[in-house]
Amino acid sequence: MSEAQNQNPKKNVQEQDINQLLKVRREKLANLQAADKDPFQITKYDVSHHSVDIKDNFDELEGQVVTIAGRIMSKRVMGKASFCNVQDLPGNIQSYVARDSVGEESYAEFKKYDVGDIVGIKGEVFRTKTGEISIHASEVTLLSKSLQILPEKYHGLVNTDIRYRQRYTDLIMNEEVKDTFVKRSKIISSIRRYLDGQGFLEVETPMLVSNAGGAAARPFETHYNALDEDVKLRISLELYLKRLIVGGLERVYEIGRVFRNEGLDTRHNPEFTLMELYQAYTDYNGMMDLTENMFRHVAQEVCGTTLIPYGEYEIDLGKPFKRITMIDAVKEYTGVDFDQIADTAEAKKIADEKGVHYEDRHTKGDILNLFFEEFVEEHLIQPTFVMDHPVEISPLTKRKPDKPDYVERFELFITCREMCNAYSELNDPIDQRERFKAQEAALAAGDEEANTTDEDFLNALEIGMPPTGGIGYGIDRLVMLLTNSPAIRDVLLFPTMKSLDK
Repeated sequence: MSEAQNQNPKKNVQEQDINQLLKVRREKLANLQAADKDPFQITKYDVSHHSVDIKDNFDELEGQVVTIAGRIMSKRVMGKASFCNVQDLPGNIQSYVARDSVGEESYAEFKKYDVGDIVGIKGEVFRTKTGEISIHASEVTLLSKSLQILPEKYHGLVNTDIRYRQRYTDLIMNEEVKDTFVKRSKIISSIRRYLDGQGFLEVETPMLVSNAGGAAARPFETHYNALDEDVKLRISLELYLKRLIVGGLERVYEIGRVFRNEGLDTRHNPEFTLMELYQAYTDYNGMMDLTENMFRHVAQEVCGTTLIPYGEYEIDLGKPFKRITMIDAVKEYTGVDFDQIADTAEAKKIADEKGVHYEDRHTKGDILNLFFEEFVEEHLIQPTFVMDHPVEISPLTKRKPDKPDYVERFELFITCREMCNAYSELNDPIDQRERFKAQEAALAAGDEEANTTDEDFLNALEIGMPPTGGIGYGIDRLVMLLTNSPAIRDVLLFPTMKSLDK
């Protein structure tokens, strides 16, 4: 016995017990196969109802014969009659299994079934003496044998690492997790319905690209063997969707995975779901109106209300969203008015006084953004559009005609998180080329998230793009909001995890 086992004999005994239980399950399967009753040979089972259908329509279904299928979550054997609880997609229901109803041989087999096995049950709907809606089984069919042991039901599955790595077990054991992902699907469907109703066309664009532009992020890189070319995984959807606006598709959107070679935390995962949309002949004000209306529509349709509980807060999506410029927001929370700061040198001096860290390459506009991140974001709990960003951090955005150092851009913040990012899109190819040059200089100076020049995109702009409003939404963060989930991993079915081999 190893030193570790000597130090924890209780754990060692538990592991031996589990191994014995796993062995017994495999022996049960072998016996079924030897008796020509291999459950894995069954190819289908006709399901007439789900558990919730039966409970919601008991008055109509009482006394009727139904068939359900699902996983045994608990089982009580009591001589000639037993009870089991079967879980399906929307819920669970109890089944009463009696020897006289299913037959002696079938009942003997049922008694050997394990928690975790998947069964089909045919029987009559009734209510027990204690008032529980149940199915009086006339047939029980083993559809799949579970060879593993589910976590003990009383304590459930609470280890987050196991929950994320084994999402299939998490979905079985934690009903609220299943509800979250059902709601996620409904949220995305609701978004599609809303945009389709507004005349938008859903499209698909490449994931493997030669130039991963459209956002400030480090891309993943790979090699395309057939073409002997290095390519990148896209970090945004922007540049291809704008090409479609140039081509005359006036309203387009895409919901898809993007990939950013960055860290993991409660708000970030290296691959996540982004939605971007572009609408010709409107600006960032039009995008604000669309966003506010869409968030309200989705919340009402999926949650049944525009008052959304999130942690200790109640988020009100029903009233008009606050709108404030970045300069005014920084002034409100720090007293510093960047309109009164003459140049980068003065901005750096004030940053030093306020203890804001910056890099040598940063300009006045960069420092304004650093002030916003340091002092303002933590206060933006209720829906707030923060507008008019500095041009230095917005390489694809149209300048404000009356204030050319700033651009027509907004970010929506809710619960201190950025929910979306929108522009009046830059459609001047000459200005765009200069912005790309500035990004190339930033890249050379050490900014790994800077964009590089995309000549084909510039060619598209030279052909001519109409005035356009565009926006990108973090779908995962919207799902977090509407499901009251504290971390992005809670709304990703299979979040990125460090390999167990590391």
